[in-house]
Amino acid sequence: MALDLSPDFSDDRIEAIVDEFSNLEGPLLPILHAVQEELGCVPREALPVIAGKLNLSRAEVHGVMSFYHDFREQPAGRHSVKICRAEACQSMGGDRIAEHAKGRFKVDFGETAPDGSVTLEAVYCLGLCACAPAAMVDGKVVGRIDEARIDAIAAEVRL
Repeated sequence: MALDLSPDFSDDRIEAIVDEFSNLEGPLLPILHAVQEELGCVPREALPVIAGKLNLSRAEVHGVMSFYHDFREQPAGRHSVKICRAEACQSMGGDRIAEHAKGRFKVDFGETAPDGSVTLEAVYCLGLCACAPAAMVDGKVVGRIDEARIDAIAAEVRL
């Protein structure tokens, strides 16, 4: 999916977000969250602006952003489906579920469907190990998923 920046994206808007949070101790994470909330992603063009305002290197800002999997450089789909890839879920058939999900949504992990309907992501533990395999759909955890539940989720998010 090509980067489609919000019409509100500008260096001035990014600077205003940085200014809003710069009084916090360790403001980088709140700033990245605020930028992503407003723009739907943290575009690469925002990194030098954030770095300059916080007196950090671009590498430091990029390192933090790339370390946390919830930050994205491209806007996500209208729906988010996260499949747990941790050991407990794998031991309960998670690999089979993951492959089925990739086939059903026709995207790989970290990709968004061409129609923008869904982004499929791999996560490493949703804390629902007793109900493995687990997923998260639009922020709601779902336990004991199987192929039929993936199919039902796919039907819901493709609306």
